[in-house]
Amino acid sequence: MNIKIERLNPDKLKTKPTDESQLGFGKIFSDHFFHMKYAEKQGWHDAVIEGYRDLCLDPAAVCLHYGQLIFEGLKAYRGKDGSLYLFRPADNFKRMNDSAARLCMPTLDVNSTVNALKQLVLIEKEWVPRSSGASLYIRPTMIATEAFLGVKAAAEYIFFIIVGPVGPYYPQGFSPTKIFVTEEYVRAAQGGIGYCKAAGNYAASLLASKKAAELGYTQVLWLDGVQHKYVEEVGTSNIFFLINDELITPPLGGTILPGVTRDSVLEIARKWGMKVSERRISIDEVMDASKKGTLQEAFASGT
Repeated sequence: MNIKIERLNPDKLKTKPTDESQLGFGKIFSDHFFHMKYAEKQGWHDAVIEGYRDLCLDPAAVCLHYGQLIFEGLKAYRGKDGSLYLFRPADNFKRMNDSAARLCMPTLDVNSTVNALKQLVLIEKEWVPRSSGASLYIRPTMIATEAFLGVKAAAEYIFFIIVGPVGPYYPQGFSPTKIFVTEEYVRAAQGGIGYCKAAGNYAASLLASKKAAELGYTQVLWLDGVQHKYVEEVGTSNIFFLINDELITPPLGGTILPGVTRDSVLEIARKWGMKVSERRISIDEVMDASKKGTLQEAFASGT
């Protein structure tokens, strides 16, 4: 992939935040972004890193009407020695290709895309926070841009990557969070797109999250879409329970996201010699373990 690089003049650069304890999440964006176009007869083309700007879309763009929009989330970190680190970025783009295949969108060359990401992060290296707990959030996104109002897969797309400094996703950081178990709403069903990072999944979760917040809870614990009995995900994260020294997490089966951090937790726990189970776990089993005192820990994993 040949990437054209158009750096902004120094006088056009944004003022970087000085208080990294007040970054919040997803509110600040860097000076540059990466993007490229796709057309059926050309494939991916016109790759460029340029100044952050608005996108121009036709009002009939397919992504605005039929939801052909997928994304990923990962981070760049500054090490103690000042070096920059990415955490398993190739896995994010492999997962994005799985989402693309399900939504009839074009796939990416993983190695080329990781290289484009590295170039962008190096250009924006001064945006990577230096304080503990803060990082540079990376949002790769693909949208269907063809102007067409028939229900079909688009023939034209844009892929772009934007980055920005962030603090913890939840304001309370790693403090305990209050979780609301919903039996009324469903996040995903078998045969659907629950395993994809698709915009529609998140739009469908907003009402339950809003109602949970009104009741004083931080996030929603989702149950399965058929029996409303088995634990699936918590908010935007995978979930784990430690019961009687057994680390349990719901299995991948098409309704939950195959988290990169989830996979890392499982691999580390197995190397530590822990008993690890990817199996169905009902909310009744969790509640019963809590009453008996055998529920030792519960935690979520995510970017």
